[in-house]
Amino acid sequence: MPQKTAPSACPAAALAADLTTDVDAFLAHLSSERRLSPHTVQASRRDLAQLAAFLAGRGCGAWNRVTAADSRAFTAALHARGLSGRSIRRVLSSARGLYRYLHREKRAAANPFAGQTAPRARPPLPRVLDTGQAGQLVAVDGGGFYAVRDRAMLELLYSSGLRLAELVALRAADVDLKNCEVRVTGKGGKTRIVPVGRFAAAAVERWLRLRAGAGGGGEGEGALFVTKNGGALGARAVQKRIRHWALQRGLALPVSPHMLRHSFATHLLESSGDLRAVQELLGHADISTTQIYTHLDFQHLAKVYDQAHPRARKKSAAD
Repeated sequence: MPQKTAPSACPAAALAADLTTDVDAFLAHLSSERRLSPHTVQASRRDLAQLAAFLAGRGCGAWNRVTAADSRAFTAALHARGLSGRSIRRVLSSARGLYRYLHREKRAAANPFAGQTAPRARPPLPRVLDTGQAGQLVAVDGGGFYAVRDRAMLELLYSSGLRLAELVALRAADVDLKNCEVRVTGKGGKTRIVPVGRFAAAAVERWLRLRAGAGGGGEGEGALFVTKNGGALGARAVQKRIRHWALQRGLALPVSPHMLRHSFATHLLESSGDLRAVQELLGHADISTTQIYTHLDFQHLAKVYDQAHPRARKKSAAD
């Protein structure tokens, strides 16, 4: 009876092995000649192993046979697997680096990845406080200098959606408490009038009374928010004070002035649905900049739907 022979390696595995020989030479080049870190070399190894396996699966066993269509198909496969645009860009960068090496070694004439780009990644959505967290943060109590000043700052940031630079540039003369408005100078020197909520107006009025007793003169002359010595309060000091109050008020997340601006916009859009008004209040020149808040608003609506609709994705206890 004839003896059975061991099955030969599958064609894809054999092709991948052929491709790996050149990859190993390229990685040795990165390590010994370019002296890249072991971490970078290992990352390239993982990236190119994916590429080699993909090409072998398409029946391609030599780097000089790879076409632009192969590179596009590979990029599409990475995207279909759910890789982020950043990860895909890194893999494509490794592939282009390999081909530069192969071209130098005269093992490939063209670089099929030269014009290949990753799908454009959607910018991450800004983090926001919910209404309860925002109210918890701004409700600083106490009658001391810092408590009164910082509450006025927090209330104004959240009430009017100011940028940090706009807040520190405010002059006392910019605030019109009678009409509950503040004149803001934004990007490009553009001035806009934004409303001030009643809680913010009360906090600013209380601060102005206390501010009158602070030291004056120098760079802080006329500034709305000043230090105890009368100097103008800087951006970093505002950031530090907000972090301080976030901890004091029991918020277990890093809070920044811009997070309050994002929260202002999101909560206003949730309540009004008026994107154009939010654009005007934020001082955005292009409404496409404001549209990011529609994504945040949809997340809120989706959450409400899941919690309230009888045929939402949530399951009842009986299920």
